[in-house]
Amino acid sequence: MKFQPRNHISVVVVNWNRRELLRACLNSLSRQSLEGFELIVVDNGSTDGSAEMVERDFANGRFRLKLIRNRENLGYCAANNQAIAASSGEFIALLNNDAEAEPRWLEALREVFELGADVGMAASKIMVFGDPRRIDKAGHLIYLDGQNRGRGSGVLDRGQYDRIEETLWPDGCAAMYRRAMLEEIGGFDEDFFAYGDDAELGLRARIAGWRCLFAPGAVVRHHRAATLGLDSSRRVELIERNRVLLAAKLFPWSLLWLNGAFYLARIGAGLWAAARGRGELRQFPGLAGKLRLAAALIRGDLEALRLLPRMLRKRREVRKLRRLSDRQIRQLLLRHRIPLRELVEQAV
Repeated sequence: MKFQPRNHISVVVVNWNRRELLRACLNSLSRQSLEGFELIVVDNGSTDGSAEMVERDFANGRFRLKLIRNRENLGYCAANNQAIAASSGEFIALLNNDAEAEPRWLEALREVFELGADVGMAASKIMVFGDPRRIDKAGHLIYLDGQNRGRGSGVLDRGQYDRIEETLWPDGCAAMYRRAMLEEIGGFDEDFFAYGDDAELGLRARIAGWRCLFAPGAVVRHHRAATLGLDSSRRVELIERNRVLLAAKLFPWSLLWLNGAFYLARIGAGLWAAARGRGELRQFPGLAGKLRLAAALIRGDLEALRLLPRMLRKRREVRKLRRLSDRQIRQLLLRHRIPLRELVEQAV
């Protein structure tokens, strides 16, 4: 089954100084089984010739190209919102510039929306580029302090994620959204800038009554942490800040009051895993590494504190969209909860 009417699907790729990764990404889109889709590339002020490469090499591709050139890096959220506003598709797919899509990626994502008018999001099967047998993300799970993690992250693919099924939300690296859903709930929250932004959008959509389905045939290969790197203090700072903001904006109060306790449990379990050479904390070896990590977490929390009044105002706005009660939201998060041990010990 192929869906190819004009302007039916828009694909968005955001880029910042990753010319060769972007070239490979766009080459993968030129091999899609669906043709005639709209491609919108947003270049966030690159200085490496990325925008010029797009204009030179992809202006006459199998898609209708639209290039948006920003003078500075506006962040992932703002750039995606720009593209969504400029798009014309009934369905909007996002693909990271450090990901390459298999030929049926778009087709497989689009197909799952036929399974219900309340399906607002579709999640891809994202594989590790350097080890295509290993899963990067197959949808998302969440821990109850607001930290989210890819479902199946780091495990070998043995067919355990080969069926269409519900997942909490899609990873923004490779996802598809129904325009009607975005028009109802709004786009990305630009206060998040980057990291956790897809989680906020996805959970907001779930609270508004939309579902997310995992499409196992929608396969992409992803260069992990190509933007900032796994050991980047700035990456940790943004993840920590946005974890707090997500919980403050969207969690029911019955879980929000316990946020600190869940957070301390995760940090303690992470330190124990690191002592045994496991988990994400091993990316920060030695005392100096742990102090650098602690400083990044503190900076993230302080920045979250500064933005907290704004998030609480937005929380009141989200209530106007709600179709789930506090009890139903809590049940949703518990149903898609990642066990603490799995969270702190899985490869990232």
